[in-house]
Amino acid sequence: MTNPLLTPSTLPYGLPPFAQITPAFAEEALERGMEEQSAEIAAIKTGDGSWESVVEGLERSGATLDRGAAWLFNMQGTDANDEIDALAERMIPRLTAHSAAIYQDQDLYRLVREVDVPEDEESRRLHRLLVARFERQGAGLDDAGQKRLREIDERLAVLGDAFRRHLAADTKDLAVRFDSADELEGLSSATIEAARQEDGSFVLPLELPTVQAALSELKNKQARQKVLEASLKRGSESNRDTLVEMVRLRAERAELLGFKHHADFIVAEETADDADAAWALLTDLAPAASANAEAERKLAGELAQEEITAADWPYFAARLAEGEDGVSDAELRAYFPLRSVLENGVFAAARRLYGIEVKHRPDLEGYRDDVDVWEVSDSDGSGIGLLLTDYHARSSKRGGAWMSTFMDQAHLTQSKPVVVNVMSITDENLTPDEVTTVFHEFGHALHGLLSDVRYPSLSGTNVPRDWVEFPSQINENWAFDPAIVPLYARHAETGEVIPAEYVEAIQERQRLGQGFGTAEYLAAAIIDLAWHRLTPAEAEQVGDIEEFEKDALAAAGLEVESLHPRYKSTYFNHIFGGGYSAGYYSYLWAEALDADGFDWFTEVGAAGEKGDDAKAREAGQRFRDLVLSRGAAADYAEAFESLRGRPRSVQALLKRRGLAGSRVEG
Repeated sequence: MTNPLLTPSTLPYGLPPFAQITPAFAEEALERGMEEQSAEIAAIKTGDGSWESVVEGLERSGATLDRGAAWLFNMQGTDANDEIDALAERMIPRLTAHSAAIYQDQDLYRLVREVDVPEDEESRRLHRLLVARFERQGAGLDDAGQKRLREIDERLAVLGDAFRRHLAADTKDLAVRFDSADELEGLSSATIEAARQEDGSFVLPLELPTVQAALSELKNKQARQKVLEASLKRGSESNRDTLVEMVRLRAERAELLGFKHHADFIVAEETADDADAAWALLTDLAPAASANAEAERKLAGELAQEEITAADWPYFAARLAEGEDGVSDAELRAYFPLRSVLENGVFAAARRLYGIEVKHRPDLEGYRDDVDVWEVSDSDGSGIGLLLTDYHARSSKRGGAWMSTFMDQAHLTQSKPVVVNVMSITDENLTPDEVTTVFHEFGHALHGLLSDVRYPSLSGTNVPRDWVEFPSQINENWAFDPAIVPLYARHAETGEVIPAEYVEAIQERQRLGQGFGTAEYLAAAIIDLAWHRLTPAEAEQVGDIEEFEKDALAAAGLEVESLHPRYKSTYFNHIFGGGYSAGYYSYLWAEALDADGFDWFTEVGAAGEKGDDAKAREAGQRFRDLVLSRGAAADYAEAFESLRGRPRSVQALLKRRGLAGSRVEG
């Protein structure tokens, strides 16, 4: 069979022909792709030195390599096996070395730096990005410095892949086994049935965060403890040395490139002023968040009539909320069937705001039978791109939820977006939190789908991490907007629209849990920045990981009994296996934009009780034009100010999080 990755796909929008692709074909595409790109770079260096030859040539290069890499790394996250993992392990060091050879090429760097740049904003922003990319990958270092940087980058790539593989293996191995259904009392019947094994036992798969969803539902105290212990154990042996070495190498790389520490190296490319500004945001909020969380813990303990543990807190917090509104979690789930949430909620909200249509394409195949393919079209009927949805848990998928791409939009390459949303649900009826996550990930998808730029490097979600979460977190707000909820929140059996008091209960529960939610998030973000604000000398002194985490939280003023960080270091995939090192703060930074930005939607009559369809469409188009379509092709602060009519303010965030008395600037 001819290797389908060696040429552009002939399927609509360049959708990969998944049924024809094998790991062996991916390896060949990566090998061939590196050879082709090296030849393309050589041709650029002997060209005429024009913008079209140098910069646009660089943007066009590596097409075969991109196809192979997109398949491999998407499959490794969603449907991995030993063959795919082994291929990634072999290829990652070579891909890293290949990239370093390009961006440390002095002749190419000189051509990029000295090229005549067109006057338009997008070209100027691309040029600044490319020059910075060369410099951040060592183009300005001497030979010895470049050699050491290559060694560090290659080793970090290997370690990051190892962290992901170790975590995936631990997550699978530590899935929690129970002997009888009685131990699972409190879980939905669908979840229990999904957990049933052929031998009559029951297995609950682990999700990515510390607090597993089952902890709020399991009535059995021992069962809750068993689940939490398994969650906390992930990576405790397999990832300890890996993450410490990564921290030390990141600190060394930052120093080599002229930065004080890795956090400064990372935040230099973000919209936050510097790492100190990010740290200040977290530590300014920590005392108030701690106090709120402690108050919630005491209330949960009063209901339990005993001293509660970390495993008990989510359960009694949920019972406390039920006591306030008289609605059980099972009753709420019944109103959120996945298909209705997606088609009648998420897609309907996007149609109302942005004028787009999302239609199922059963004639197009995803990479598995349970992956759906959807075509997204504009209001004039023109095709925008494809969306793949992959929502169900399985042992071959790493936990968590994310958006990724198989193809980015770019006018230069005449490519349209092919994006994927991934989750790991175990019940066709969703919890309110899972509903919010579906909306969140589709917000990322919209950022990729509605991109309208010339250059691939500026497309869609190729933006700073403290900006990339802004569209996704804005989209969360529509999940329980009065105009949207009745469209999709209908009882799975009766079709009855969710009662208004149930929606009010959900919104009140979200407010009730802000202390816990804020504190567990801040704890993870503080740990991230604590690791990455270490200088090389300080990193060498780190010994016990648990002590390091404890000291970091104490220094930040965040110490709450029976509360664990949302992620602890050994399973903190965002920062050691993904792209969020020194950037986990970005969710809160973006939430400040989101809270302020969504207030604008309400003020202009697009959201809330007085939300109007015509005003929603007008506001949505403005958000699309200023934010979603521009990727990295426009200034982020200017885009927000154009939308809001003023610079961002954190006051809406503080109000939402119950932290209005906190001393935070801006």
